[in-house]
Amino acid sequence: MTDVLTPPSAKPPAGSAAEVTEHQLVPAAPGAAELKAVLDRQRAAFQAAGPPSLRQRRKDLRKLEDLVLRNRVPLAEALREDFGHRSRTETEIAEIVGSAHSLRYARRHVGIWMLPRLRGTSIWFLPGSNRVVAQPKGVIGIVAPWNYPVHLTMAPLAAALAAGNRAMIKMSEFTPSTTALLTRLLGEAFSIDQVYVTGGDADVAREFCSLPLDHLLFTGSTQNGRAVMHAAAENLTPVTLELGGKSPVVVDEKYSIEEAARRIVWGKLFNAGQTCVAPDYVLVPAGSEDRFVRAATAAARSLYPTLTSNEDATAIINSGHYERLRSLVDDARAQGAAVTVAEHGDAENPASRKLPLHVVTGVSDSMRLAREEIFGPVLPVVGYRKLDEAIGYINDRPRPLAMYLFTHSGRRKRALLKRTTSGGVTVNDTLLHYLQDGLPFGGSGESGMGSYHGREGFETFSHHKAVFTQRGAFGFTGTKLLHPPYGRIASLLLRLMRRI
Repeated sequence: MTDVLTPPSAKPPAGSAAEVTEHQLVPAAPGAAELKAVLDRQRAAFQAAGPPSLRQRRKDLRKLEDLVLRNRVPLAEALREDFGHRSRTETEIAEIVGSAHSLRYARRHVGIWMLPRLRGTSIWFLPGSNRVVAQPKGVIGIVAPWNYPVHLTMAPLAAALAAGNRAMIKMSEFTPSTTALLTRLLGEAFSIDQVYVTGGDADVAREFCSLPLDHLLFTGSTQNGRAVMHAAAENLTPVTLELGGKSPVVVDEKYSIEEAARRIVWGKLFNAGQTCVAPDYVLVPAGSEDRFVRAATAAARSLYPTLTSNEDATAIINSGHYERLRSLVDDARAQGAAVTVAEHGDAENPASRKLPLHVVTGVSDSMRLAREEIFGPVLPVVGYRKLDEAIGYINDRPRPLAMYLFTHSGRRKRALLKRTTSGGVTVNDTLLHYLQDGLPFGGSGESGMGSYHGREGFETFSHHKAVFTQRGAFGFTGTKLLHPPYGRIASLLLRLMRRI
């Protein structure tokens, strides 16, 4: 069970708001004093113990991996309770296996990541040597969202622990059951000195992001990302922002519409579209819009023969988000868009919060679904005449977190990759670049800044210290020639250095 402890170096007066004892439970909504007490305690422990050994880091990562795998059933049950209904298979894919793979990858590679890296040394400073040493930053703050609360806690935690840091985690108030379970599990596995977890509402999130952390990773909306960056700036806390964005799909004219539609719809309906890298809109060759609509709705019916009663279909997280998606469709329809709803074997039941795929054509920029991140099973389709037009359409909008391209043409693939900017790309499928532990994950512009996953996560949460070592009994004679008092020899040496 997680407890909040007063840092040993700054124990507050008895009875004060910050006073805590060794076995006191974390409050449901910790205040600024409690959060600062945890930070101070973790920082004091970090300074006292120093960077953990490779053996300790691997042990901690193994412990987390075992924790996730051993508790996969209760974690799935907690997620199901938070969502109203969450596909157990999707939970296994995205939350359990995804987390275990991230932790295992870090454990197997952290030894290589920790090695000092030799750098070249200028001829003027030989026989000295240069190297870069990675050392932990200290205390890492992690703000995890509600859509994948287990994996988006474990993946950054894997990177933070691999880099030798301590971690404070703020989880979403929209997933109280999962938050409570992870708080208990992590509290049993780790000391509060090393890993701390809390829930709480937006007020807690603001206090959390205002802490003088050594690094802060936030996953969430672009709007909230701006507020996080503003709060972190007060303490000059470096930030990594993993935000949203309208991730486009481009279907080449020579690629099978039916095959593309099936793969796009799979990515769009996974977790009911509540995925930051879900396809947001599709660009298809002009004239093929209706064919794509038919193929997409057929794919949705094939993947989910029923909806309300289907164990594989995940619900929208809450009624507020369900109504928001409904309002996006209503707004588009009111402005003249055509909306085609995928029909399933059972009737739609709003009480289940399971929303069928809505494919929208006749989209204009004035519609909300053309401007706002959708984050649900609503799919706008836009026609394009030439590839340049598709590229221009993407570039006229904020940089997306992901981009998807369906083509057999190497020339068109190279053109899309070269002339557009996005956080990541999957060619001829959707979502899969996110699952590659060897690739960095991160956005650009309004879709975020910085990256993590795999080695990039280790790099993000490490300070890279430059170390120059002078060699030889007397050091390099040339530098002594540059010591004052300066004269002709120094002038001649500088002239030579300017040329070589």
